[in-house]
Amino acid sequence: MSASSHEIAGAPCWVSLMARDMDSAQRFYSGVLDWEFRPSRLGAGFAVALHEGAPVAGIGALAERFGIAVAWTPYFAVTDADVTAARIRERGATMAVGPLAFGTGRAGLAADPAGAVFGFWEGAVVPDWSVGRGGAPAWLELRTRDVFAASIFYGEVLDWSGERPGCCVASYEHDHVVLRHGHDTVARISGGAPEEVPDPQVRPRWHTYFPVPDLEEAIETANRTGGRVTSPVRTSRMSRSVDLADPEGAGFTVVAPQDTSA
Repeated sequence: MSASSHEIAGAPCWVSLMARDMDSAQRFYSGVLDWEFRPSRLGAGFAVALHEGAPVAGIGALAERFGIAVAWTPYFAVTDADVTAARIRERGATMAVGPLAFGTGRAGLAADPAGAVFGFWEGAVVPDWSVGRGGAPAWLELRTRDVFAASIFYGEVLDWSGERPGCCVASYEHDHVVLRHGHDTVARISGGAPEEVPDPQVRPRWHTYFPVPDLEEAIETANRTGGRVTSPVRTSRMSRSVDLADPEGAGFTVVAPQDTSA
């Protein structure tokens, strides 16, 4: 029996690339992230990315269909898509698409008050898919200007109160907000996006971090297949990461374990 968005309401339940050229996107991500693809039950124009046989992400020709930007977008599980859409509008944010029926559920695309795009989903969810596990995204991060305002918005829209069983809980830690679902840390809201910079790479947006075994190999493959590097390499005690853009300009981050053998 398939899991339902009702069971994990508020948590990230999927990530999808809104692309224009499906074939080009599949070639790029199969090289950089070692993905394979299969057709989706959502019909023509959608594909599911697999890593070692497990579903990890989706690619859909939504950018061309709906006239929206090419981007990686996280989807959050909700119990009622219509209620979620109403909450978004009530708080001065924008419903861009839907809610619309897709396959086994209903989905919507929205932009928060600062302009960061996200999606929500009501219905059956991919079993065992969770941020930080297997080939699924290692991390989701909203980089925005006002951490407090963003946490209030998403907390109210997605019910991050922790009052319902299985609900997500958001907490302040230092200068950012951490979102946990049970014992799993699934997302973070960080501040610092520049105020008056026209470059879309630094506007408030959700960043998706994908795991790779070798950072340099991922960078080399991205450059060779039409992508580009959009940030310096960042190094922490446990990992190294860098922001990339695919051939159509969709931004994402790859993260590799830190080599501790030296």
